[in-house]
Amino acid sequence: MALIVQKYGGTSVGSAERIKNVAKRVAKTRAEGHDVVVVVSAMSGETNRLVALAHEMQDLPDPRELDVVLATGEQVTIGLLAMALKDIGVPAKSYTGWQVAVKTDASHTKARIEDIDDAAMRADLKEGRVVIVAGFQGINGKGDITTLGRGGSDTSAVALAAALKADECQIYTDVDGVYTTDPRVVPEARRLDTVTFEEMLELASLGSKVLQIRSVEFAGKYKVRLRVLSSLQEGGNGTLITFEEDNNMERAAVSGIAFDKNQARINVRGVPDKPGIAYQILGAVAAANIEVDMIIQNVGDEGTTDFSFTVPRGDYKPVLESLNGLKDSLGAAEIDGDDTVCKVSIVGLGMRSHVGVASKMFRTLAEEGINIQMISTSEIKVSVLIDEKYMELATRVLHKAFELA
Repeated sequence: MALIVQKYGGTSVGSAERIKNVAKRVAKTRAEGHDVVVVVSAMSGETNRLVALAHEMQDLPDPRELDVVLATGEQVTIGLLAMALKDIGVPAKSYTGWQVAVKTDASHTKARIEDIDDAAMRADLKEGRVVIVAGFQGINGKGDITTLGRGGSDTSAVALAAALKADECQIYTDVDGVYTTDPRVVPEARRLDTVTFEEMLELASLGSKVLQIRSVEFAGKYKVRLRVLSSLQEGGNGTLITFEEDNNMERAAVSGIAFDKNQARINVRGVPDKPGIAYQILGAVAAANIEVDMIIQNVGDEGTTDFSFTVPRGDYKPVLESLNGLKDSLGAAEIDGDDTVCKVSIVGLGMRSHVGVASKMFRTLAEEGINIQMISTSEIKVSVLIDEKYMELATRVLHKAFELA
């Protein structure tokens, strides 16, 4: 007997019929002799509907009250799934995040999990019940409802698996595993049987939508065995995310390609080339709690330099306005940008033992007339910033160049 945590996303529970199918899948796992904890998201489209309602009340909804509203989506799903299980003779009990309790910090709409009280869940499992927990939500030290941010149900599932010391955490989604790239862009994309946590962490951070990056970080920290599976088809082993590299064979240089349209480039031109200028620019961005990704500072010329960086597209205008307000104090000649860019990345542990990977990427893009605006690298990835109109073309030609099909 094993303890399995299963997570079902919004598409998997998007209708009454799909919730009944999830109930059958959970019942099958239980019939095989396993204890089962199920984590669910809100039904597909429900969170967007709730956000829209909140914005009808306030242009900038109060974060505390927004969390109260958003948490209702998962509460509906856990109740319906519990009913569906009971209807087919499976004892089940539902819990909201604060009933468990999933204890978080006080950052509304993007809270981080600090602790989980697993006593009630263990008691139910001992009594033979399936435990159903609302993902994406918790409770802070003041007793306020909190939510974990988009995709937070993945993190909820991994955190519960870590707290319960589950044998495996199975993430059910609308795809049957992790692919070399998005099959909707490259139909020849291939499902990976295994991928290392290191590679999955890079893919998630670079735009792959299969798993939320925080869930991968959590799994890596607590050594949670993760598997990505399809909730829409029977059978298949999905993709196992492993901690161990296969040393028995030489790895391909590149395992996967990720892309991200949520990018914008900011250029601060003609600033004094002196110590501290980067801090002056990025300090203002950090003070607004805005994440910076790629950064380039050019070699100084006649006492000035150009400084460029990328931010999420939604933060483009606020950052541009903020820096234009500091233009005189920065001594900048010009501040401009572009929010029609995207990031395309290649990822693979094999880069450690293969030379010429970056040059092959750059040559492949050059042959298609795709100009590279910025470059960022790590030991196992190379990312480039390009015009967004070339995103799908770049992904397809790189997938072919690195023989990922």
